[in-house]
Amino acid sequence: MRDAYDEARIAYHSELQVVRTSTVKDIAHQGRLLTLLNQREHGARRGLIVSGEWTTGKTTALKQLGRLHELRVRQRYPGSDRIPVVYITAPPKGSPRKLAMEFARFLGLPLIGPRHNTIDVTSAVCQVLIEARTDLVLVDEIHLLNHATIAGEDLSDHLKYFTEHLPATFVYAGINVEQSGLFTGIRGKQLAGRCVLVRTGPFPLNAEWRSLIASMENTVRLHRHEPNTPVKMAKYLHQRTGGMIGSLSHLIRAAAISAILDQSECITRATIKSIRIDHSSESTGQGRASSLPRTG
Repeated sequence: MRDAYDEARIAYHSELQVVRTSTVKDIAHQGRLLTLLNQREHGARRGLIVSGEWTTGKTTALKQLGRLHELRVRQRYPGSDRIPVVYITAPPKGSPRKLAMEFARFLGLPLIGPRHNTIDVTSAVCQVLIEARTDLVLVDEIHLLNHATIAGEDLSDHLKYFTEHLPATFVYAGINVEQSGLFTGIRGKQLAGRCVLVRTGPFPLNAEWRSLIASMENTVRLHRHEPNTPVKMAKYLHQRTGGMIGSLSHLIRAAAISAILDQSECITRATIKSIRIDHSSESTGQGRASSLPRTG
């Protein structure tokens, strides 16, 4: 019985708990504004691009935007068979067919074979999305689309076809898209002229950082945990993670699971120190620590 209980808690802590950061709120607000502005737009619709470094919460913010939009639509049209939101990732070394297949997979369209060409798949996808009244399309990993390459241009043209044939707002997210080649050439300039850009980044060591730690700590389910322990380690946690929300989330969730596994049922500084996180944050943290002046 206890084993099943602990397994359920481990599963709970392994799931990312969304924290409403200022960035998540801004992206949700900008996304909603655009969906409202685009409702009756018959020309080129405005879009949103979320750009930032690794583990700065881009995908989390993107999915939260989709979740909030879907909840609003479900509340407004209860019992309908709408598909308000579609979420796909830009295919690596992508082609127009691969992009169309990403949409088809999300929609659960029947098996598509080699005899179905790109136009067939694209037409089927567009028909379903129009009938389902999809009005928000989320495209992740958009940095894979490089306008400086022939493949990137082909993929961009096909994505543009979707934006022009679907009455939907397109929101993109990618790693440092300003340096990825996304805004290169005529196609890139056209995309930049149609999209609002929101940047994500590391959080400074301030009141919001402590609030983020407190919010994450409130999701922890441990029997002997001393309240505010992680908050008291705010400076140390910032040093370890470089202010990256993804790395902070990993640290706290992993520490909670570790506390269940070793039956200590509490998060301590020793527990946090024993958790390894991504190499980028660890390297940044070590560099920051070595640059601090020595005392004593």
